Amino acid sequence: MWILVVQRMTLEFILDIIYFPVWWFTAGARHALLFCIGLVKEANSMMAPGLWLKNIFVPMFGQWDFQGRLVSFFMRLGNVIIRSIALFIWVIVVIFIFFLWILFPTFIFYMLITSFLSFT
Repeated sequence: MWILVVQRMTLEFILDIIYFPVWWFTAGARHALLFCIGLVKEANSMMAPGLWLKNIFVPMFGQWDFQGRLVSFFMRLGNVIIRSIALFIWVIVVIFIFFLWILFPTFIFYMLITSFLSFT
C-alpha cells in the first residue's frame, strides 16, 4: 500500500514541476496582474487627484472672498499636480514589479544553466 502512495506522490511532484512554468506565465501572471491593478486602484482612491480636480474652484474653509478663492485654487492646483505625479510614479513602480514577476523564473533558469555550465 505504501508503495502506491510513494508512486503517487512522486508522480504529482514531477507533474507539479512540469506544470509550474505553465502556471507561472498564465494563471499566475493573471493573478499578479489583477493584484497590480488592485494596487493602482487603491493608490488612486487614496490620492484621489480627480476629486481634487473636481473641486478645484470650490473655496477651502468657507472663504468665499477673492483672496480665499485665489489661495484655494493654487493650493488645490498644487495638490492635483503633486498627487498626479505621485500616482504616475506609483503606476511605473507597479508595472516594474509586474515585469519582475514575469521575468523572475527566466532569470533563475538562466542562472542555474550558467552555474551548471561553469562546473564543466
